[in-house]
Amino acid sequence: MKLKLLFFGITSDLMGVRQLEIALEGLASVAYLKRVLEEKYPQLKECNSYAFAVNEAYALDSLLLKENDVVALIPPVSGG
Repeated sequence: MKLKLLFFGITSDLMGVRQLEIALEGLASVAYLKRVLEEKYPQLKECNSYAFAVNEAYALDSLLLKENDVVALIPPVSGG
C-alpha cells in the first residue's frame, strides 16, 4: 500500500524533507510504520517522541493503515 508522509518541526529537519511517499506490503499499523521508518531513517530516533496523525486525526499505535492514507509525524509542541 502507498502512504503519503508529512513531516513537521524537528521531524522535517531530521528528514530533510517535508513530505514523501512510502510503500508497505500487506496490513500495517501505525506502530509497524513507526518501526519501518526508524529502521529506514534512523535519524528519526533523535526525536525522543512524536505523534502520528492519519488523515488529520491523531492515531493510536493500533490503527490499521489503508491505501493512500496521509500520515503526519508531529513532534511535541511547546510554547507559552
